[in-house]
Amino acid sequence: MIRVLVADDHPIVRGGIVALLDSADDIEVVGQAADGLEAVSLAAGLEPDLVLMDLRMPGIEGDEATARILAARPETKIVVLTTYESDEAILTAIEAGASGYLLKAAPQEEILTGIRSVAEGGVALAPRMAALLVNRVRRPVGPSLSARESEVLALVAEGLSNPSIAKRLFVSEATVKTHLAHVFEKLEVSDRTRAVTRAMELGLLPRR
Repeated sequence: MIRVLVADDHPIVRGGIVALLDSADDIEVVGQAADGLEAVSLAAGLEPDLVLMDLRMPGIEGDEATARILAARPETKIVVLTTYESDEAILTAIEAGASGYLLKAAPQEEILTGIRSVAEGGVALAPRMAALLVNRVRRPVGPSLSARESEVLALVAEGLSNPSIAKRLFVSEATVKTHLAHVFEKLEVSDRTRAVTRAMELGLLPRR
């Protein structure tokens, strides 16, 4: 039997989840929590195999409750069951230690399968969640500058004017202006000073 603690602050939703789990022969609901703090407390006392955790709850939210439960009892498995599906919410939950991230709107069998998979040591991600994570990994963390754009901006940081930069790089002043326009667009700034400071903040230029 997979011993499960259900944590959700909405009584009707929590009741529906419990009813679903009770319909499975291999799952036993050992407790119910109405907020994050209660989830942490009950997890310590009941020692469930798995906690089905809502993400948004009063007191402390699901990601914090997840981190606290796992800090006290690392062998506990956590599956987030929520309505939130932004990539930030997913990453926050996974970073806290959750082994699964499922949506409440998912088919009932998908939820049960996810719980069983995590209980056996696997990972459960709804298809939509998996796609978001893949896209997040593929997406650059921040803006990137070409080698020439970086070179131009570095000279701007040294205090050189456009004509001086053009002379230093053996290009036309119009070319320098084009590179700076691209830099402004990528860094979402409108002037040379902010371009330099923003690039330093992002680690694209060394701080002075």
